[in-house]
Amino acid sequence: MHPTKNDLPETVRTKMVDLLNARLADAVDLQTQMKQAHWNVKGPTFIALHELFDKINEDVEDYVDSIAERAVQLGGIALGTARTAAKHSQQPEYPLNIAEGRDHVQAVTSALATFGKNVRQAIEVSDELRDRDTADLWTEISRGVDKWLWFVEAHLHGQR
Repeated sequence: MHPTKNDLPETVRTKMVDLLNARLADAVDLQTQMKQAHWNVKGPTFIALHELFDKINEDVEDYVDSIAERAVQLGGIALGTARTAAKHSQQPEYPLNIAEGRDHVQAVTSALATFGKNVRQAIEVSDELRDRDTADLWTEISRGVDKWLWFVEAHLHGQR
């Protein structure tokens, strides 16, 4: 840990940096998954989904930056390389052989739901460790992920 005058105990900061880096790996993975969907979606809803997936990617890019910066603020090192993300991400593998819009919608909803669940668990851990600022960061991210999940799931309604 790098020295800091942050008044959270070092034991708490160390645990939080580990948690932040775990979710950072997930967020980097999620971001690349959104680009995978954006680049490869096909079908009659192409333009709507193409643009939607790109907007999600933009927000996830902001989440990546916020998570990484919080780890550094606490005296840690942000571990955000592609190789680190690939090694540590808890996101399910995104299917690479799909093209149809509905298939991408299903894959994106699964990816967002998994990330959202892990972020909500991070809120609880942050609260237990009394790091309210990091809990607040996770809450903001959770609200955003839930919004995007809602937007993407809307594409499944009326098609059942």
